[in-house]
Amino acid sequence: MPKNSKVVKRELDDEVIESVKDLLSNEDSSDDAFKKSELMVDDQEEKDVDVEEGSDVEDERPAWNSKLQYILAQVGFSVGLGNVWRFPYLCQKNGGGAYLVPYLILLLIIGIPLFFLELAVGQRIRRGSIGVWNYISPKLGGIGFASCIVCFFVALYYNVIIGWSLFYFSQSFQHPLPWDQCPLVKNASHTFVEPECEKSSATTYFWYREALNISSSLSESGGLNWKMTICLLAAWVMVCLAMIKGIQSSGKIMYFSSLFPYVVLLCFLIRGLLLNGSVDGIRHMFTPKLEIMLEPKVWREAATQVFFALGLGFGGVIAFSSYNKRDNNCHFDAVLVSFINFFTSVLATLVVFAVLGFKANIINEKCVTQNSEKILKLLKMGNLSQDMIPHHINFSSITAEDYNIVYDIIQKVKEEQFGSLGLKSCQIEDELDKAVQGTGLAFIAFTEAMTHFPASPFWSVMFFLMLVNLGLGSMFGTIEGIITPIVDTFKVRKEILTVICCLVAFFIGLIFVQRSGNYFVTMFDDYSATLPLLIVVILENIAVIRIYGIDKFMEDLKDMLGFSPSQYYYYMWKYVSPFVLLCLLVASIVQMGLSPPGYNAWIEDTAMEEFHSYPTWGMIVCIALMVLAILPVPIVFMVRRCNLIDDSSGSLASVSYKRGRIIKEPVNLEGDNTSLIHGKSPSEVPSPNFGKNIYRKQTGSPTLDTAPNGRYGIGYLMADMPDMPESDL
Repeated sequence: MPKNSKVVKRELDDEVIESVKDLLSNEDSSDDAFKKSELMVDDQEEKDVDVEEGSDVEDERPAWNSKLQYILAQVGFSVGLGNVWRFPYLCQKNGGGAYLVPYLILLLIIGIPLFFLELAVGQRIRRGSIGVWNYISPKLGGIGFASCIVCFFVALYYNVIIGWSLFYFSQSFQHPLPWDQCPLVKNASHTFVEPECEKSSATTYFWYREALNISSSLSESGGLNWKMTICLLAAWVMVCLAMIKGIQSSGKIMYFSSLFPYVVLLCFLIRGLLLNGSVDGIRHMFTPKLEIMLEPKVWREAATQVFFALGLGFGGVIAFSSYNKRDNNCHFDAVLVSFINFFTSVLATLVVFAVLGFKANIINEKCVTQNSEKILKLLKMGNLSQDMIPHHINFSSITAEDYNIVYDIIQKVKEEQFGSLGLKSCQIEDELDKAVQGTGLAFIAFTEAMTHFPASPFWSVMFFLMLVNLGLGSMFGTIEGIITPIVDTFKVRKEILTVICCLVAFFIGLIFVQRSGNYFVTMFDDYSATLPLLIVVILENIAVIRIYGIDKFMEDLKDMLGFSPSQYYYYMWKYVSPFVLLCLLVASIVQMGLSPPGYNAWIEDTAMEEFHSYPTWGMIVCIALMVLAILPVPIVFMVRRCNLIDDSSGSLASVSYKRGRIIKEPVNLEGDNTSLIHGKSPSEVPSPNFGKNIYRKQTGSPTLDTAPNGRYGIGYLMADMPDMPESDL
């Protein structure tokens, strides 16, 4: 090439460079965000990314450190206090070992399928309950808000139970235990046993008077119980510190809070089996009463227990699952956690009835001793003949079997006068038939049994520390069901929201640490969750199977899992589970209507419980709890249906979800140089494309408008853009 040609070429190149510089210098400040944006180019042949993949949220969203940590979190959430003090009671009440049959059937019909469904939608959409149901059906977006409200109601009183456990835990470091014996009262003349304790028992007195200092009715507030107020504050501080960093902080605690209860249960089982009478308790527990299996009430209670044992509808399952990778095998997780939950319930039942069998044996021995002394007195007085007593009977060391032989003989001989003799039948089965559940089992029956253990303070410390850990594991999932959806939807800082949530819950929870607080716990437990959660789970099933489409959902599962789930789930989700849930809802409404609304009040004078009906204001509170919990569903439906909120308000981040991608709606293109150069309005200008998928993370993006479909999410551009002509570049 001639020399002058090279000079001309260099001059032309300089002109091009200068023109580019001029063009760049004319850019206004609104394009700074574009110049600073990061381009990430993927080949079109690669698989479609999911809702989060490739976005800032994918990088920033926390993830489980390991699969074990995630499984322990789900186990800790599903295995709670109900496994220890509710399942054994239901098992005893509803046919012993025969109760396990309907429980297992219903676990397979509604438990595992619905648990699998919640795990799958959380993992697929990677959002909390609000975001998940907004994505599936904006009109049913109220399901997520309803779950949050129910979680909040449950957290209010559930943490009070943890506070009670903390109080008993703090009182266990002394020997003898403070509930071992009735206290003595001194006056000017003499010392006597506290009458309220003498009429009941030492453990009952300690629970109602020393721990709760309970009032005689719901209307009688009695002021705050400061001991329990401090324990409630401690419980909320523990929850707040564990949850303040989300799963990054609570996940590490799960290793202890989820595993420690199993260590304690195994220790109690081994210790219990070495106690006298433990085998009697276990035998009584698992002796099947097949005729009871045919009663509808047994199936209703089994279905309710399956439903609540797995934490369905709370949102905690969805929240925990949303931190998983998209290709995690959630089917395996659903089956594993469900059966761990079931076997934990069986293990807890063995422990409870081994210990209750030991307690029943001690009470039975006292009964035999007291009634043997009565028989000796009657023999000395001549009311009974010595000839009636078999020669091998020795009253100084009489056994329960020998006493029952003597009892039967006297009953036959003195048939008409037997009632006046004042003798009692001492059968260990009669004591085991006295069904106890809930706080009555944990804080009265079990504590009484532990007073007879060697080294009883050690076992008491272990037991109540186990209750604290079981409660905290469930509380983590419950709080996660509140925090995660709100953070995902409204983009608030998790730390600030967690602190605010715990503070608000503590101050509202003060109603539960009044002297009448135990009655409010009963009210919330009966009315705040049962019906609302059933409605929530029914709507979840409808949203996925009917609105989103079961065929599409099965394809999503195949894409996530790498294999097609069994057709068993197809039929369970489409036909069987909705029918069973509707039957359970109707049965629960009927049961609620037939049972008079009320509570058992502790009467100090008689030292007994007495049923009281709720006052008018109490009934209003009960109804309000149910209505408030389910109210978001119709409100959101009407707002979406009637377009009462302008979707272009830009108050919330919004995205369009299509084929697993997020498509950000542009907000402000006035400063777009492309539109200025071509003299077109922003809406007329095609988006640029470089022939590949472009994911642009904007560092200074403005507030986002809502997308046309009204679904909320994160505002990052992750869309295939139409090709831009080469000449335009």
